[in-house]
Amino acid sequence: QVQLVESGGGLVQAGGSLRLSCAASGSIFSINAMGWYRQAQGKQRELVAAIDSGGITNYADSVKGRFTISRDNAKNTAYLQMNSLKPEDTAVYYCNCRLTTTQAINRLRNYWGQGTQVIGSS
Repeated sequence: QVQLVESGGGLVQAGGSLRLSCAASGSIFSINAMGWYRQAQGKQRELVAAIDSGGITNYADSVKGRFTISRDNAKNTAYLQMNSLKPEDTAVYYCNCRLTTTQAINRLRNYWGQGTQVIGSS
């Protein structure tokens, strides 16, 4: 079993900051990549930021320069530092992890966190 536990969401004034954390635990052999997606009301889920095993990052255009994704490999944890939050950032943010559970079965599997609410209040 693999579990992703998210924390750090909340409500902040526009221009404020939040830091999301996502800790993966359970039957993990190797993590290929971790990332954050968000889904606003009435919208499709979209990629916000991702980081792979080599530290290469990818960001949605809408958050470039404001959000920073990082990871702590020893803790199997990813972070999303969100600065200069806007009302448009309001959404449920979901952590995603691509990993292998065993060495014998090395296909990548996707796991999702429960989601955490982020509100950028105007």
